[in-house]
Amino acid sequence: MDVAVQREFQFTREDFDFLRRLANRRTGIVVGDDKYSMFYARLSRRLRALGLSDFKAYCDYLRRPEGAAEADELVNAITTNLTAFFRENHHFAFLARTAVPEVLERNAADRQLQVWSAGCSTGEEPYSIAMTLRESVSAGAGWRLRVLATDIDSNVLAQARNGVYPLQRVDDMEPARLRRWFLKGKGPQAGRARVNDAVRDLVEFSRLNLMDDWHMPQVDMIFCRNVIIYFDRATKQRLVQKFADTLPVGGYLFVGHSESLYKNTDRFELVGNTVYRKVK
Repeated sequence: MDVAVQREFQFTREDFDFLRRLANRRTGIVVGDDKYSMFYARLSRRLRALGLSDFKAYCDYLRRPEGAAEADELVNAITTNLTAFFRENHHFAFLARTAVPEVLERNAADRQLQVWSAGCSTGEEPYSIAMTLRESVSAGAGWRLRVLATDIDSNVLAQARNGVYPLQRVDDMEPARLRRWFLKGKGPQAGRARVNDAVRDLVEFSRLNLMDDWHMPQVDMIFCRNVIIYFDRATKQRLVQKFADTLPVGGYLFVGHSESLYKNTDRFELVGNTVYRKVK
């Protein structure tokens, strides 16, 4: 732990332990000792915004009733939001080639298809899902397509709802897909691209803490990638159980490239590269 560096604000181990316990209670994320400097760097901005002199004053503020809303700001500051359009593209290939055709057959009577992006960050994942659905299901086929997108961070949700991104964020996308699903900004919006309405209209954004007692409508697939890696085993098992309850038998759960459900559940089977299918 780096404690010898000269810092703008005094930040003790006691401060760090209090803040990471609070973060764990709010998010379920297990914060290791290696996150000491990260906490200091990201939360120093909150001390400046509040006009506080050190981290002890910040911790004291969080303990008081008037500091309740600040806990959300803490969560926003320390959660990681690394994402990209069509990140881990094999998942979207599986979605188009295998998962969507199965749902179209299974749900032929009610003609509804719903996907949940749990931990949607700034929106690249749910918009990538929506583009894949638009490309896989004929617009005139009478299907109701819906992507539910949730995150604990209210700041990234605001960015996601805007659907506007710097051009470099879409540079790696296939040119035909880029032309089909994005509008290139002009004038004040030069250098930016906006997701078009055909995609935006499929996505519903809302704030959700996966540690809360949440209840989601049944969906056909869940993307929860690079999220459960931050949880302890008991939290991970509870969350996977709830995900299973939210899916029909045959529904799919997509997790991150370094994540596994091994020994955490018997309700899913591995059917692809970090793709699981509910079996019971």
